[in-house]
Amino acid sequence: MEQPATLSSEGNKAYPASLWSRIVKHRTIYLLMLPGLLFFIVFKFGPLWGLLLAFKDYNPYLGFAGSEWAGFDHFTALFADPNFYVMLRNTLAINLLGLVFNFPVPIVLALMLNEIRHETFKRINQSIVYMPHFLSWVVVASMTYFILSADVGIINKIIVSWGGESVSFLSQVNYFWAMITAQSVWKEAGWGTIIFLAAMAGVDPQRYEAAVVDGANRWRQIWHITLPAIRPTIVILLVLRLGNMFDVGFEQVLLMMNPLVMSVAEVFDTYSYTRGILQGNVSVGVAVGMFKGIIGLLLIVTANRIVKKMGQEGIY
Repeated sequence: MEQPATLSSEGNKAYPASLWSRIVKHRTIYLLMLPGLLFFIVFKFGPLWGLLLAFKDYNPYLGFAGSEWAGFDHFTALFADPNFYVMLRNTLAINLLGLVFNFPVPIVLALMLNEIRHETFKRINQSIVYMPHFLSWVVVASMTYFILSADVGIINKIIVSWGGESVSFLSQVNYFWAMITAQSVWKEAGWGTIIFLAAMAGVDPQRYEAAVVDGANRWRQIWHITLPAIRPTIVILLVLRLGNMFDVGFEQVLLMMNPLVMSVAEVFDTYSYTRGILQGNVSVGVAVGMFKGIIGLLLIVTANRIVKKMGQEGIY
């Protein structure tokens, strides 16, 4: 691409504009970009040097420079750990359940909210479904305990009052993944509707008017107008979600796990916390995080190429 040209003071001959002159000319735009750029430099690019800890036997007394190099020993130890495939299974299972339920629920909820014609009632419902997002996972875990616990749980009290036996929902492996998924759906589904509602707001109302003239009912309008209009947004969010397939809500899992469900609750995030923080092996924790990051990068690049080959717009 040719650089913009400027006219010299001696004639009409054009010279390529320098980078600095373009920055000065568009300084307002660059100033608006500066806070975001500083954020990424300080909090995203700056800490990347810490990834070197994955290749060292870090000792806080020797410091970063004085710690000995370990090469790929920490990665080898991670893959050789007897619990590696258990953590891999649990991480993928929780994320796949989240992909099946957490991802489409905000879309369906946004479609339902978009069909509400009374603006006041619509805003009230939006506020209600947004509120769980602002609760901490500590509060959500406490609510889950008071609902499902065997001794004080509301559900078990109802079961016992009907003549049944109390069920240990929190200590049985069969319920753990479903419980984690239900918590995530309840807490984040409403917040996830914001992007989809914004995409629906950009749909031309004349398209709906034309559909009504053609005799299309509300279901037909949703299927042939609303969903195709928000398809690019859905595809982009899906690609980004696939890139986070190895990321599990650490705080959520940590609060809900107990010794009786460790076989289905142990994931890479909790393993990194246990080995890196509790046991003081920082290098192992960094190696786990680096492994997750590499896999996430491969997944997001692969997913982006697939959706572009299918004729959709990717994230780049």
